[in-house]
Amino acid sequence: MSTQQGVTASASEYTFDDLAVVMGTYNEAEAIGAVLSDIDDVTDGRAEVVCVDGSSDRTPEIARDHGATVIEQEPQGYGVAVREAILAPDRSVVVTTDCDDTYPMERLPDFLAEINDGADVVSGDRLYYGAEEMPGINKLGNELFALLASVLMNKRVHDTTTGMRAYRREVVQKIRWTENTGLSAELLMRPLMRGYDVRERPIEYDERKGETKLDPFSGGLEIAGSIVRVALEERFR
Repeated sequence: MSTQQGVTASASEYTFDDLAVVMGTYNEAEAIGAVLSDIDDVTDGRAEVVCVDGSSDRTPEIARDHGATVIEQEPQGYGVAVREAILAPDRSVVVTTDCDDTYPMERLPDFLAEINDGADVVSGDRLYYGAEEMPGINKLGNELFALLASVLMNKRVHDTTTGMRAYRREVVQKIRWTENTGLSAELLMRPLMRGYDVRERPIEYDERKGETKLDPFSGGLEIAGSIVRVALEERFR
């Protein structure tokens, strides 16, 4: 899934020194240490890590102990935290991830290689390998979100709500992000509908550590609403 209208790749290749890994965190003390250790191991400690945190547990303390930059804010929802996180770093490539240890940080080199190959956005497709660790109702919902977005955009996508993506920094800076619960879908749909080079790549998905904060029914309705709203806004932009 790509076009020829995206941002031109720079002459020199990006390295881990150009990479920031960002996430919104909320009471993830059980998992955050493992995630940050994985990032550090994979990037040899060279990637910048930014956590936007609204926790009441030890999450921010653990993140700081691992060398992450922590921006504290009152809990306002997923999108508010992640939007702050993706706009905070000044490195050329920004990767989003969740802090529940479900995403494979060992794929960071592959995502960076795709950016160096000319991609503007690289999106991790959790459903490609079956996502067996994902609760059945969540898996069904994610499949339906992808189908809805595909129909509205007239472009096939496979996982609209994945939390692991790589972006060129200029892409996330150029677009005005508006969604909260549905920000993951928006972060895929707006660049794709504007002709950027957006690529989905299969990734493994593991069982989360800690409890989920999103109600599958009310949250699902919000995400579906975001998909419809973003598609219509982009179509008539």
